[in-house]
Amino acid sequence: MPLRLIFMGTPDFAVPALVELAARGHEIAAVYTRAAKPAGRGMEMLPTPVEREARKLGMPVLTPATLRSEDVQAAFRSHNADAAIVVAYGLILPKPVLDAAKLGCFNVHASLLPRWRGAAPINRAIMAGDAESGVTIMKMNEGLDTGDMAMAERAAIGADMTAGDLHDALARLGADLMLRALAAAERGSLVLTPQGDSGVTYAAKISKDETRIDWSKPWREVHNHIRGLSPFPGAWFEIGGVRVKALRSTQGEGSGVPGGVLDDKLTIACGDGAVRLTQVQRAGKQPMAAGEFLRGTPVQAGAHVA
Repeated sequence: MPLRLIFMGTPDFAVPALVELAARGHEIAAVYTRAAKPAGRGMEMLPTPVEREARKLGMPVLTPATLRSEDVQAAFRSHNADAAIVVAYGLILPKPVLDAAKLGCFNVHASLLPRWRGAAPINRAIMAGDAESGVTIMKMNEGLDTGDMAMAERAAIGADMTAGDLHDALARLGADLMLRALAAAERGSLVLTPQGDSGVTYAAKISKDETRIDWSKPWREVHNHIRGLSPFPGAWFEIGGVRVKALRSTQGEGSGVPGGVLDDKLTIACGDGAVRLTQVQRAGKQPMAAGEFLRGTPVQAGAHVA
């Protein structure tokens, strides 16, 4: 029997869950997302990916700036929803909202909780060199990703996998897992398990101050830094005074002074070992393969990047 749902989400990561919930026949009473923001050279108002998809599907969209006002909370209750599904929404849900739906609010979190609670679990998992990540379906409470867990599914992190690659894989996995969790909730068989106290880590929001590449670190740390920040915000370096984002890399051969270019394939020495950049992006340009970049910006062995 389909459920009456409120969907709350904002970025691309949330779109697969919205699409799958609608495709399986669940009634979406309302979609909550962040308000459109000015973007691009013309500073035109750009709706969120969730809003664009919701309007395509003919769903009502609400963009409150806060959920703390009594009027907004009364409107939320008026939807008379069985459950609220929250996927990277971006606003704190106060207790009156958490308690409004009959079954509660369920969140798709892109990590294996309690590891990587917080804002940037995908980036932090890769930057830390984790071999696996996953998705957890959690019944939300007032804490930061501290709610009881309903389901979890693991996903391997490949050696050269970027945050963008993992983002896409976990978005699909999260949509599927939420469908399974809701099916169990409909049957009355969904089991909630409290999170343990061990293994808790926090995925702090990515700061601009940590995006520059430090070539003095071992190659594996540099590699994890690059792929953990790709495609956004992007780890960067400078060559000849030009800022370049490193979007993809792999282990390189050789060693040398950190920041030294070792060959004509954009292999760069680190504090221990080297990385070979395979995809880069010059400021104001589109991402390109390293070979294409080198045709327009020759970088010879012996050069130095900073």
